[in-house]
Amino acid sequence: MIAISEPKAVRWTLIAVTAIFLVLFLFLPLAIVLTTALGQGLTLYFASFTDPDTLTSIRLTLLTAAIAVPLNTLFGLAAAWAIAKFDFPAKSLLVTLIDLPFSVSPVVAGLIFVLLFGARGLLGPALIAHGVHIIFAVPGIILVTVFVTFPFVARELLPTMQAQGNDDEEAALTLGASGLQTFLRVTLPNVKWALLYGVILCNARAMGEFGAVAVVSGRIRGLTNTMPLQIEVLYQDYNYVAAFAVASLLALLALVTLVVKAIVEWRSGEPVA
Repeated sequence: MIAISEPKAVRWTLIAVTAIFLVLFLFLPLAIVLTTALGQGLTLYFASFTDPDTLTSIRLTLLTAAIAVPLNTLFGLAAAWAIAKFDFPAKSLLVTLIDLPFSVSPVVAGLIFVLLFGARGLLGPALIAHGVHIIFAVPGIILVTVFVTFPFVARELLPTMQAQGNDDEEAALTLGASGLQTFLRVTLPNVKWALLYGVILCNARAMGEFGAVAVVSGRIRGLTNTMPLQIEVLYQDYNYVAAFAVASLLALLALVTLVVKAIVEWRSGEPVA
């Protein structure tokens, strides 16, 4: 009601500021990416994806997301269910730990894993002695990606589960349902849209993560470069068309994320937090 009662000049000013912001910081960068990628024709655009190093970076990005997202989905479900439905000691501490990756710089997170699993780290020498390489290898990339993305699913599920309370679960248990049956037939259907949205956000961050991955990957061409790292390599090599072509894939991912988000909100009947 406050916004409606404001003078038209104020309302139009707010709308204009919002529109300018969206144009300058969203639509214009996206347009530059697409026009640069396609500026020399579709043939050269699609030829950019035939480079072996670029193909390797795409495969590594998909592999990392394919491992990190299911792990974080399981963790998010378990953590949100435990926090929302049960009382136990150190409950607030668990909530704080879930938020930790939001407050820690991705670069710092990468350095933490280097200190743990690097050649001179706490666990690195013992692992290397047994032929296990974490840092500057695919396992390190997966580990840091799991770390920086694990809050997304839990944080989307937790408010929904807390708002729903325990009445449905208690009714199911009273009728003789087991704990697993209650979770699969009552709890999970009630949070399916929040779960889907959390998975969408988690997947988008997993594919687009740069800082933490850059620290632990070693940026080895054709081996440990994910798509964001490969974009930087191509740009530094002055291969602008290929760099923006790969960037367009990540931009397309962002657009798909927005579309799926809109669909989820429409199907759920309310905006997803």
